[in-house]
Amino acid sequence: MAIRCLNEQHGDNWAAYHGDCVDVVRQLPDDSIGFSVYSPPFASLFVYSDSECDMGNSASDEEFYDHYAFLVAEKFRITQPGRLTAVHCSDLPLTKWRDGNVGIKDFSGAIIRLHQQAGWVMHSRRTIWRCPVVEMTRTKHVGLLYKQLQADSAKSRGGMPDYLMTFVKPGDNANPIRHTPEDFPLDQWQEWASPVWMTINQTNVLNVKGARGENDEKHLCPLQLDVIQRALVMWSNPGDVVLSPFMGIGSEGYESLRAGRKFIGVELKESYWRQACVNLTGATAQHSLFNQEVA
Repeated sequence: MAIRCLNEQHGDNWAAYHGDCVDVVRQLPDDSIGFSVYSPPFASLFVYSDSECDMGNSASDEEFYDHYAFLVAEKFRITQPGRLTAVHCSDLPLTKWRDGNVGIKDFSGAIIRLHQQAGWVMHSRRTIWRCPVVEMTRTKHVGLLYKQLQADSAKSRGGMPDYLMTFVKPGDNANPIRHTPEDFPLDQWQEWASPVWMTINQTNVLNVKGARGENDEKHLCPLQLDVIQRALVMWSNPGDVVLSPFMGIGSEGYESLRAGRKFIGVELKESYWRQACVNLTGATAQHSLFNQEVA
C-alpha cells in the first residue's frame, strides 16, 4: 500500500514514515492495527520543530487538543475491535509567566476526555514512579526545594509521576492475547498489575545523540524501554502490527521488533526519523541473530 508522505523507509516487519502523523494514519486501513503505544507532545509546552504540522507548535493547549483529537479519532478507526491504545504522559506545570498561576495542569485528564469523546473506553492507568530529587535537580522547581518548607510550605508540592493510560476499542477481540505460567509467571503479573510501577529504569532508553540538532529543545527524552516492553507483552500478540504516531527516535518500534511484532511509525522531525530508521534496522538485526541462535 502506497502512503503519501515526505519520505519513508522499510525493513523486515517495519515501516517508518517521515511526515504528519494525522495525514499518514488516515491512509491506513480500518481495523488494521493490533496495538498502539506512544508518548504525545506535551501540548504547547515544548517546540520540537518549525513545521506548522507539528502539534507542539500549537499557540495554546486548546489548539493542541483540537489537532490531537483528529489523531485520536483516526486511531479508533484503524484499531481492531477489542484492542488497545496506550498513551504515556504526565501532568504539566502551570507557571506564573505563562499561565498566571503556579500549579499543575491536568494533561492526563484532557487525554482521557479526548479518547472518550472519540468512542474509546478507558481500560486502565499505571502510575510510573519518578524520583522527586532527580526532578528537583533537573527542573529547580520551587515547590520541590527543601528550603521552601522553611519559607512557606503551602507552596511545597510532591514530585510528578508519569502515567501509562490504556483505552480499549469496544467490540470482541478476534485474537485473544493469551499467556502461560511459563512466559508470564505469577510474580511478574503481581508486579505489573500494581497500580504504581516502582521499578521502571528511568535511564533504560535509546541513545538520543544522533538525533539532536543544535537548536533542539532540551526536552528530548525517549520513552523508557521497560514501559514499552511491559505494554507490548500484556496488550499485544506476536505478529501484531504496532503503531507509534509520534515515533521520535523509534523506541516503540525497537522494542516491538525485538518482541516479534510488526511496526509502523510516523515522525515529522527529519533528524528523529533518520535516527529511528537506524534504530529499527539495528533491532531487526538483533532479532534475526537471536532467532538464529535459538534455532
